[in-house]
Amino acid sequence: MTKWLKSTAFAALLILSSCETDLDKINENPNDQASVDPKVLLTYVSKDAFQINGDNMYASRMMIGTDGENTYQYMKWNDASFDVYTKGLLNTVKMMQEAEKVNNKNYTAIGKFYRAYYFFNLSLKFGSIPYTEAAKGESGITQPKYDSQETVMAGILSELKEANDLINTNDKIEGDIIYNGDASKWKKLINAFRLKILITMSKKATLGSYNIATEFASIAGSQSLMTSISDNGELKFADVADSRYTMFNSSGYGSSLYMADYFINLFKARQDPRLFTFAAQTTGAKEAGKPLTDFTGYNGGNPTSSYSDNAALITAKNISKVNDRFYKDPTNEPSSILSYSELEFILAEAAARGWISGSAKAHYDNAIKASFSFYQTYVKNPGQYFSGFDVNQYLATPLVLYNDADPLQTRLEKIMTQKYMTMFHQSQWTSYYDYLRTGYPNYPLQTGVSAPFRFRYPQAEYNYNSTNLKAALTAQYGGNDNINSKPWWLQ
Repeated sequence: MTKWLKSTAFAALLILSSCETDLDKINENPNDQASVDPKVLLTYVSKDAFQINGDNMYASRMMIGTDGENTYQYMKWNDASFDVYTKGLLNTVKMMQEAEKVNNKNYTAIGKFYRAYYFFNLSLKFGSIPYTEAAKGESGITQPKYDSQETVMAGILSELKEANDLINTNDKIEGDIIYNGDASKWKKLINAFRLKILITMSKKATLGSYNIATEFASIAGSQSLMTSISDNGELKFADVADSRYTMFNSSGYGSSLYMADYFINLFKARQDPRLFTFAAQTTGAKEAGKPLTDFTGYNGGNPTSSYSDNAALITAKNISKVNDRFYKDPTNEPSSILSYSELEFILAEAAARGWISGSAKAHYDNAIKASFSFYQTYVKNPGQYFSGFDVNQYLATPLVLYNDADPLQTRLEKIMTQKYMTMFHQSQWTSYYDYLRTGYPNYPLQTGVSAPFRFRYPQAEYNYNSTNLKAALTAQYGGNDNINSKPWWLQ
């Protein structure tokens, strides 16, 4: 981290100079802490933050590989990177600095949101991380201390509260590729993300000075929140250079990536037509001329089987590829980091747990309806998949119907299973973290293999910030940096 944090502004400008041709002039003098319009930085940070992470699709038992052993599919990952410090966070800090120069509180508020977003995901990935001293290279802090996971989560919750208080309708938000300058929608996303952090900490009663259930109820009862899919925190893609769908033209998606049977079977059992938007028919079904909406024409591979066994299903023409829209359509569907559907599932879970009053079933039903609305809105030619479908009939089927009289664990399983079914290439690692904290849905695992709780710290930290890293490891995991060490939020 020493090398990475020497100059916040210089690093930010270097990164941007490779992506924004109109910034060439700021690199004329590398020692000049030149100003950059915060709108340019906002565009860059948003584009970076909202990209799709395909690795989660394997870990969450949605996809499998057939050309070799995928470390995420077989739960064998190791270390991960801190590169978000040099990209998203440094540029976010720079945007906030530039916002102060022009006295625009909205860029500061959105900056606080992105700080919370990046630190939240980093901490879930590793545990303790540099937070209070992070991205302060300009202040001479080149070897930042690690803060406990509780400190990080409580801190970003406070930052989001500050962001909610700062966001306003007076200061313009230019360069906004998420909400096109609509401050009211940013406010809804900020508050929804506060609830996401709190529900993720469901194993804990308190978070710093916050009582988790009380704070959740306060936000849910008094703050502006999303009310439809038009409020989704999502990035819409465009068919122009550097703005196309993340997986567009991916060779792997076109050749060796297939659907996992665990994921597919949830949809087949419920006769859920969203399946047709995710998966392609098996080759055998196509050759037999089966209708696109025939559920028997879809099959997945076992994520716990060897990749050679799953490759044999290709030869047998009995395995579904990922729907080709994910790699052939340059715009495809938007990429969401927090949608209205996810928010409604969060509220449903909170109601089921007794954190808030109101109907858990109503929130659960709204969440499912919002998911169908999303696909019917954004998938090309939706009629071929959803013709004749009635979402209210779907909600009444036994495997879907939510019953307030059921035991809590039964209700939580219903909520988490349906939430999981909305997250194919959406919301990044959320489905996996939900599984770690709730156990739902019940992922299939190889005998003797457990689902990792975290990633190992990057080698660069051992090289350049080893004293602080080792202190954090001792405090958290007794000095053991391995993927099965359980972080604070899961204890």
